Amino acid sequence: MNHAFSVLPQSFVIAQLERDADLPNAVLASPGFMSITRTDDELSIVCAEGVATGLARVDSDWRAIKVQGPFAFDQTGVLASLLDPLAAAAIGIFAVSTFDTDYILIKSMNLENAVEVLKDAGHRLLD
Repeated sequence: MNHAFSVLPQSFVIAQLERDADLPNAVLASPGFMSITRTDDELSIVCAEGVATGLARVDSDWRAIKVQGPFAFDQTGVLASLLDPLAAAAIGIFAVSTFDTDYILIKSMNLENAVEVLKDAGHRLLD
């Protein structure tokens, strides 16, 4: 199973807050891709660098690969077809899924290698 993908132009951060923390207004007002996930244990935010300033626990310098969707909910193996070659190349990821598609966050220093690994696995980079 091969998929088309694109690389989003900006850098991202992954932040962790206490589970009952309020969402920063700057995050909610920011344009473009972001992800907010609250669980019983934590509040995780993925947003563009520079948006989530002043947060205590932040991991920065991530880039995002967007998998060309949409995908049906019963379609299996989408992420596995992309993540297996990245794992074989020892490239760590942070995955985010939406209603239509998947995003794979990769540290900036690994982006070029990740794109080549995905292309070598038969996936297609969109311009």
